[in-house]
Formats: sequence, structure tokens, C-alpha cells
Amino acid sequence: MAESSSSRGGPAQVPIDLALQGGGSHGAFTWGVLDRLLEEERLRIVGVSGTSAGAMNAAVLVDGFAAGGAEGARKALTDFWEFVADAARFSPFQPSPVDMALGNWSLAHSPAFVAMDMLSRLTSPYVLNPTGLNPLTRVLDQVIDFDRLRAAPIKLFITATNVRTGRGRVFRNAEISPEVLLASACLPTLFQAVEIDGESYWDGGYTGNPTLTPLVREVDSDDTILIPINPIERPGVPRTAAAILNRLNEVSFNAATLKELRMMALLRQVADPGNGEGARWARMRVHMVGNGVMTGLDHSSKMNADRTFLHWLRDEGRRAAESFLRDNGGNIGHRSSVDIDTLLDGV
Repeated sequence: MAESSSSRGGPAQVPIDLALQGGGSHGAFTWGVLDRLLEEERLRIVGVSGTSAGAMNAAVLVDGFAAGGAEGARKALTDFWEFVADAARFSPFQPSPVDMALGNWSLAHSPAFVAMDMLSRLTSPYVLNPTGLNPLTRVLDQVIDFDRLRAAPIKLFITATNVRTGRGRVFRNAEISPEVLLASACLPTLFQAVEIDGESYWDGGYTGNPTLTPLVREVDSDDTILIPINPIERPGVPRTAAAILNRLNEVSFNAATLKELRMMALLRQVADPGNGEGARWARMRVHMVGNGVMTGLDHSSKMNADRTFLHWLRDEGRRAAESFLRDNGGNIGHRSSVDIDTLLDGV
């Protein structure tokens, strides 16, 4: 990807941008998708928007690409998730022996997770974690060169939620720091709000998971590939307390993205197809890489960073990307493979 395919006699590269959702350890699925997409020499990544775990993947990819092109990005993503697995080796949040024997990735029967989950609903993280410790801090310091990231050629957009205003803030390359990434992934029941420039921030998933508008307005690409983590639809009605909370979490973290996609669908219908910003909205093409594996995972598994689980998610992500490229790869650069106009139904 560092060299144009057309210069070697191959097909011209298609500029694309990426929209990466957050979802804790489930972000390893995105790792697998990205690992496969980075092998496609005809695709040239020019912008990435990410939130929470998606912010981590986005920043690692952009920095790795700046260091060594597509292979550098793939290596950086592998290093990041392996560091996450190493850091989790001594975590108290482990699947029970029965769950491990059954290949169940849930932490619902983990005594430490159950205790933490109950305490987080009753006790503030300012009491449970008074020093504000976040194990990801050390991982980010080991994997990302933030000076190189700020000067990287791929445009990066990271979303966090301003606690005071309730609005999302999008940070761009020159503003990215470890604090920005930690803020984007700051679940308010588990971690203290992260202070940046005198303002406090929580997880960006509440206001943009991820934020899409900068990809349309600021990136020289007409193709956005969205990699969702939280299932938009689930069959049936949840009956247990845990299942209800899990579904509420998914609905909450999808709401901002769905609202933005609806806005995009409407703007595309009314935009002036001539020059200027209207033309960008009119030309936009949307693609989505996912499969049904996420519907089989509950919320607790987002805290499971067991290496075997992360590798399984990576492999599922690669398979999903392979299927997407086989079925819809030819649409990139020509037409959307997702009909976002249907999102206006019922609005």
C-alpha cells in the first residue's frame, strides 16, 4: 500500500476510510478485519475514525502505517493485542474452569467479574480505584510513538464524550495523546473521567461510535468501511437481568452511529450533486464488515482478554473480511454495499 499499484502495472488504488466501533476485548474482531484489509494492495487507507477499542485499533494502525506501511500496521496491531493479552494474564477477570472447558468466553460465572459488576453499580470508581490506574496506559506507551502518530499521513479522528456538556469531541492527529485514547475508552462506572485541557471526558461511544461526519467532510475518499462490534439487531426479547443490561448497552452504543447514518442518508438525498460539500455527501458510499459471531457473545466477554479468546476473535474478523471482499470488494470505488436509505424507514 505504500506504493501505488498503478505504478507497477496493476489496478489503480482506491482511497478508503475506516469507521471502527468500540467494544472492549471484542475489538480483537476488528484487529482481524484490519489485518485482512491491509493485505489488499488496491485499497489505500486515507482516514480512520475510532471510538473506545476502535480508537485503540485506529491509533495503532495509523502509527504502525507511518512506521512501515501496511506491514508495519499489521505488526503494530498484532503487538498491541499481544500486549493486551500479556497484561491480562494475571487479571482476576478469568472465565470459570467450566466455561473454559466448554469454550464459553463469558465471564458471567467469574467470581471476580460478578463482584466487580455489582460493586460498579453501587460504588464510584473514585472509591474503588482512587489512584485512577488504567492498565492500558502501559500498553499504549509500549506500542505507539505519539510524535510519529501526530505527523502520520493517514487522518485520524478519535471521539470522547465531554462530561460537562454531554457532547462528543473529535480529536485529530495533532491532538492525540495517551490521555485522548484513554478518555475515548473511559467507561464511567469503571474508571475516573480523564481530564484533557481542563475538561473531563468519558467513553466516546455515548456520542459517536464512531463519529462518521469527519470522514465525509475532511477525508479524500468516497468509500467508508464500517466495522461494527455491537449487534444492531438481536432476535427475541431479553428476559434475564444480565441479558436486558447487555441489550441496553448495545442499543445505547449504537444509537449515535445509527442517528448519524440516518442523517447521512437524508443529506445524500437532498445534497446538491454539483461541486462543494454537497457533492461529497451525494457521492458517499458505505460498506460494512461483520458477521453473526457477536450476537453469540454477552457483555461480560468484553472484559475477557484471554489470549485464546482474542485470537479466536481475530480469526473471525479475518474470515468476515475475506467474505466481505469476496462478495462486495468489487463495489468499493463504484457503489455502496449497504443501503443506508433504508435507515430512513419509520423516521
